Amino acid sequence: MDRALLWFRDDLRLDDHPALQELLRLGLAPVPVYVHDPEGEGAWAPGAASNAWRARSLLALDAALRARGSRLQVLHGPAQEVLPRVLAASGIRVLRWHRRYEPALQARDAALKQALRGAGIDAQSRNGALLAEPWDVRTQAGEPYRVFTPFWRALQAAWRWPALQPAPDALPPPPDLPEAQPVQALARALAPARGWDAGFWQAWTPGEAGAQAALARFLQGALADYAQARDFPDRPGTSRLSPHLHFGEIAPWRVAHAVRAAAAGGGEAYLRELGWREFGYHLLHHFPHTPEANFNPRFDAFPWAADAPALLRAWQRGRTGIPIVDAGMRELWHTGWMHNRVRMIAGSLLTKHLRQHWRHGARWFWDTLVDADLANNTLGWQWVAGTGADAAPYHRVFNPVLQAQRFDPDGAYIARWVPELAGLPPARRHAPWEGGAPPRGYPAPIVDLARGRAEALAALEAIRRG
Repeated sequence: MDRALLWFRDDLRLDDHPALQELLRLGLAPVPVYVHDPEGEGAWAPGAASNAWRARSLLALDAALRARGSRLQVLHGPAQEVLPRVLAASGIRVLRWHRRYEPALQARDAALKQALRGAGIDAQSRNGALLAEPWDVRTQAGEPYRVFTPFWRALQAAWRWPALQPAPDALPPPPDLPEAQPVQALARALAPARGWDAGFWQAWTPGEAGAQAALARFLQGALADYAQARDFPDRPGTSRLSPHLHFGEIAPWRVAHAVRAAAAGGGEAYLRELGWREFGYHLLHHFPHTPEANFNPRFDAFPWAADAPALLRAWQRGRTGIPIVDAGMRELWHTGWMHNRVRMIAGSLLTKHLRQHWRHGARWFWDTLVDADLANNTLGWQWVAGTGADAAPYHRVFNPVLQAQRFDPDGAYIARWVPELAGLPPARRHAPWEGGAPPRGYPAPIVDLARGRAEALAALEAIRRG
């Protein structure tokens, strides 16, 4: 049986794997490889939390492959150099992989494909991550969408609900590739040396089996009330599938099939959230400058406050004196994840009340989130800052106290992550500076909320006049 190289990337699964299934249909024996090439990702090489997750997910993929008679081999170095070299040395003439959509990788992959085809290699990429390719959903004028609601309608019309494809029961044993190393060595290198990620694994199980278990829990629990409960961080109202989707441990169309089949009350609301994920990739593909620059150029003249390292560090460490924000930032530090409602509140405080540039928040989330995803991290931060596509207008400034009172009414979420406040009556946990000094050991607010809001609106007015 002829062999083909199967290049795994952020598609660390065997179910619903179009590239794998194609090779099997062609009668080719897949030789699974993973290329460790962080420099190829440019300025957005994976952060520390992502690498901690990746280490475990790669081991899980290798175990799944070994259970079927195969294994994962790791290559190191620039993909555009190491893959042609290994293909030539091994005599393999076919390569398949799934596309990624980050700007640096799109350019690199296109050049790699052209070079390999010029050398006589059958090199092709497939969609393994999205419900529809970013270039397949366009306005009637042929332009990319800039507003979510019409994009969502067009996406629903374009998507064809592909059939599910279970993993093969067995795979042929691969040969030893030149330059290849076992995955265990890379996993050790990616894992944190000091074990600061220990809290992550109390909440998460990386790998395809962990993704399937998370989906099952969601279908049996939170999905029924998803439309209402997803905004409340004090309850298990979300799917918690975001890191599994980011690392490709489960296909989004498998999730969509399962949610639609469940026919639960929150199904359509959840499918719409999958649509927002697609919208992020749509924007990243068509507007590749946006991880670093404002989508809305009006904000290029916005008078951000001077960089304030002390304020930024207080925000990062959950020491702002604003309880709902501190709870979210500490949840992030301990678990590698933050509830989406709290992400918006924390982002608003940073970009509006403190008027720090959204790039500071995007970089911190990139390094600390296990679901750090360039498309959706960029979309989220530009949305909350008011600088992005279909963004919350800049003059919408979240009041973190009112948000906490509405979405954490008993202060249970705050009490869990800010134990200094757990002894206060629930009504005081939202604003402990009211009715007395904050408890000993908890800081006073680093910003006056009313003044911060007023200064943010004055800054917005300045660019309107300009």
